[in-house]
Amino acid sequence: MGSQDPAAPAGHRTDLVVLDMAGTTVADSGLVERAFTAAAERLGVASDSAAMDDMLAHVRATMGESKISVFRHLFGDETAAHRANDAFESAYAELLRAGHCAPVPGAAEAIAKLREAGREVVLTTGFARPTQDAIVDALGWRELVTLTVCPADVGGRGRPYPDMVLAALLRTGAAVDVRHVAVAGDTGYDMRSGLRAGAGVVAGVRTGAHDAGTLRAAGATHVLDSVAELPALLDRLSERGLGDPPEARP
Repeated sequence: MGSQDPAAPAGHRTDLVVLDMAGTTVADSGLVERAFTAAAERLGVASDSAAMDDMLAHVRATMGESKISVFRHLFGDETAAHRANDAFESAYAELLRAGHCAPVPGAAEAIAKLREAGREVVLTTGFARPTQDAIVDALGWRELVTLTVCPADVGGRGRPYPDMVLAALLRTGAAVDVRHVAVAGDTGYDMRSGLRAGAGVVAGVRTGAHDAGTLRAAGATHVLDSVAELPALLDRLSERGLGDPPEARP
C-alpha cells in the first residue's frame, strides 16, 4: 500500500525521533502473547480457559501500554499485578535467551539513516528496564541509538501518557520545540502518546499490533507500511535550510 503522506506545513523540521520497540523496530512474532500466557499460567490461569481468552483479548487491545498497567487492570491488587509483571518479564527473557529476537526488516538501516541525517533517535517501550536492555543488547543496538527510555524512567507512567516522549526530548536536548519531534509506533497508544506530547509527526506503522484504521482513529498524522519508510517521509516534510536538522543546515 505504501505510505500515506497528507499535506504538511512547508519546512517541517525534525530533530528528534522517538521510536517504539516491539512491533515497530523489533519484530514481535507473538512474543508478548506467549510471555503473557506463561505469566498468567504461573498465577493459576488455565491456558484453555475463558478467563485466559478474555485476558489475551485485553492484552491485544492494549498493546503499547505499560505492561504493569495492563497487569493492574487484569489482576486487581498491586501485589498480584507485580507478581504477574515479574513472571511476564521472566518469560520474555527466556524467549530472548532462546534466540527469539529480530529487528523489523529495514529498522536498523532506518535508524542509521536518521542518525546520519543529524537526528537523534530514542527507543521507548512498555517493558521494564531489564527487558528493554536485553532486547537492545541482543540486537546490538546499544551504539546505534542515542538513548532508551522505559516507564520506570518517568515515574511509571508509560503510554498513552506523553511522559516518555517528553523525557526523550529533555534528556537529549535535541530539539527546541516539541513540534520538531517525530514519534513512530504500531499501536493507538503510541499515537496518543505522541499527540499528547505535541510531536509534529506521529506516524503509525503497519508491522505490529494495530491496523491502519486503528492508527488513524488514534490520531496518526501518517501511516507507513514500515519504519523503514520513516527517513524518506521526514526528508519529504523538510525543505533545505528550513526543515533540515541543525547539523545539516548551512
